[in-house]
Parts: sequence; C-alpha cells; structure tokens
Amino acid sequence: MSTTAPRLALVVCAAPPAAAIGDLARLLMDDGWVVDVVATDAAREWIDMDTLVSLTGSPVRVQARQPHEPKAPPPDAVALVPATFNTINLWASGVNNTAALGILNEALCAGTPIVAAPYVKEVLTRHPAFDRNLTILTQAGARLTETDALRPDVEGGPYRWRAVVELLREVKPPRP
Repeated sequence: MSTTAPRLALVVCAAPPAAAIGDLARLLMDDGWVVDVVATDAAREWIDMDTLVSLTGSPVRVQARQPHEPKAPPPDAVALVPATFNTINLWASGVNNTAALGILNEALCAGTPIVAAPYVKEVLTRHPAFDRNLTILTQAGARLTETDALRPDVEGGPYRWRAVVELLREVKPPRP
C-alpha cells in the first residue's frame, strides 16, 4: 500500500505575493502536499530560491528541462500563484515557451486539477482579453479564486493563502 503524498507543482509569477510564497508552500506541505516550485523567469527576482529549496527539498525550476536531465514526476495538481495578467493571457492563448507555461498547458490538456489565484491590477481586469481568457481557462477545467482573493486585509498584512489551500483540498487526490 502506497502512502506517498500527492505532488503539487506550485507555479509562481512575478507579483508581490511571490515574495512570501514560502508561507504558502509551508501551508501546503502542512496540508500533506509534496511541493515542487516552478517560477517564471521574472519571478526569480521576487522569490528566495535558497529558502524554497531548503523548505521543499527540491530545486526551484525556472528553465525547461534539458535533454540530459530526468523528467520530474507528474504533479497530481498544479497551483498558479500569484497568477499574473501576462501569464493568464499567455496560458489561455496556448503559448508554451517557458517551463511555467509548459507545466500549465500540459496539466490543462491532461485534465490535471489546476487552481489559479489571479493577482492583477484592478485596471487590467477591465482589459477585454482578461475576462475572455479567464472564461477559456475555467471552461477548460481550471479553478480560479476571486481576482482579489490574495490581497491582504490591511496594507502590509499577510496574504490570504487560505483561498488557494481550500480549493486545492477540493481537488486533492485520495491516497490509499
């Protein structure tokens, strides 16, 4: 009987919550997930790579796998946190030119559960492509938090990671 914990690919984009993504990774690990972090190239500057490696026990992936490198185990679920305007629009359009977008596109096509927490400037939420692309992604099976779900209750306060944790609990595969 296997007691392996479910594996989560945590895809991180460049936005303020990325600086505190270790807090979310801890919550997810406490909730029983094995967390593998994949960061967009822009997010590399926002995150503490050494802390995430120490916390999760695996390297943070930014670049696509090289031919001589082993394939990572497939995730049981994917979380896109924070999901930026740029990444949402590229992902919905099927662009597949980064490790992060590759994970998102493969998961979407494979039916792997995906939770995304949009973190977008309010003005950009009015862009006509944004709503259309959110609709495309939800119709394809992605689960989204509210656009402002992560925003702190007070300026400088903690990010509200529970919105992500709760949606991931709904898609967490049972383990024998």
